Amino acid sequence: MTMNSERLNIAYIGGGSDNFGWKLIPELSGEDICAMVRLYDTDKSRALANEVIGNGIHDCGGVKGDVVYLACDEAEEALRDADFVILSFDPGSLEELVTELHLPETYGIFQPSVENSGPGSVIRALKIMPVCAEYARKISELCPNAWVISLCTPMAECISVMKKVFPKMKLVGADCSTHSCRDMLATIVCESKGITGVRRRDIKTNLLGIDGYSWFDEITFCGEDLFPMFTEYAEKYVSNGYEFRANEYKNNPDADAHKVKFDLFLRYGLIPAQNDRITAGFCPPWYTGNVKEMNSWKFSPITAAYKKKIVSDKASRVKRYMNGEPLPKSAGTTEVAAMVRALAGGGNFICPVIMPNHGQVENLPEGTAVQTNALISRGAVRPVAAGALPEDILCLTLRHCGNQAQVVRAYETKDLDVAFNGFLNDPEMTCGLNDATELYRDMLSEVRKHLIYYCED
Repeated sequence: MTMNSERLNIAYIGGGSDNFGWKLIPELSGEDICAMVRLYDTDKSRALANEVIGNGIHDCGGVKGDVVYLACDEAEEALRDADFVILSFDPGSLEELVTELHLPETYGIFQPSVENSGPGSVIRALKIMPVCAEYARKISELCPNAWVISLCTPMAECISVMKKVFPKMKLVGADCSTHSCRDMLATIVCESKGITGVRRRDIKTNLLGIDGYSWFDEITFCGEDLFPMFTEYAEKYVSNGYEFRANEYKNNPDADAHKVKFDLFLRYGLIPAQNDRITAGFCPPWYTGNVKEMNSWKFSPITAAYKKKIVSDKASRVKRYMNGEPLPKSAGTTEVAAMVRALAGGGNFICPVIMPNHGQVENLPEGTAVQTNALISRGAVRPVAAGALPEDILCLTLRHCGNQAQVVRAYETKDLDVAFNGFLNDPEMTCGLNDATELYRDMLSEVRKHLIYYCED
């Protein structure tokens, strides 16, 4: 795997037209990479769309990367002899998302999201873990030396199951959830200093926690400690919020006014690294008692209606991209291409990753999937030793670590009753035991076609 001399083989699994595929394409074209990307999606039309878009960019020229794309009929065709595997799939339909997001509302449970937290995330994990395990087995047979970059959620459960199936897998989780916080920190620096041009990559951090619930305990710019500056902003804006565009959160669940972030910082002394919607989902229902309460904190939950609109809008955009309309430069946001470039020997790169804990976070359990920064270089991902979480944050985090372990144990034992313990113990589960039992059974029933694995001998 050498830059500009040997064409890399990259398998891209999933990532159809309504997901990450067309976001990754401009990233790859912007890196000094020579590669063949073999695309596989259970809906081949989506892989074909990405093939057309990617090759269109390649053929137009004017890009750094020499990257070509080929849609494959079978996953095995894409995976065979791959140098890199990118996993970005989500089994299930938009109709099932209604169950994961909204069925708990009938019991007074309002989830801001279900990617990595809340009762809905347990159902997502039960659906996706058998698929992750199957891909881990395929990778062990077809490309055992490949670097595997996972974008699948719930991230902790996906990574844990794949490592259990194929312990020697060179696996790393990629996550862009810290971008919004680092963007906000860069904006604060510009405002405070009266300068322009500061980017999130210019803000140096120490990051520690779990995916979706990680924290910055150090932030610097050009060697200057930014905690005093951030404290001033938190005290000033905790009541009314700090918004880039007024009221954007009402229509965009990825936007917020940082009120949750400021509140938790003033309480615990560390800065939540994710946006308010994601962070609030890991807390007890301090901010999520109902939609009105979420809006009072100036963030909005993900809804099935919003997801359906996004899917429809993206499908329309993909048709335009297939017809030659240029992809926006901002389309690439995952940092995956930079990770590939660094692993292939194209220079060092530092970014947040999710990997099993082997001391990166001192006081989280061994083997738990944790989020820290890592140095990525030729053939190596070296996670940073990030230190220990403060005791008050640790107490909140350990609850999630235990729940995630319970759900993974359900996969190992093929016992859905084991996962119920993690479901019941989620901080957002505020209903009684009888109602929780009924809710769990109803949610499982709605996705039962994905749970055949748990019924096999």
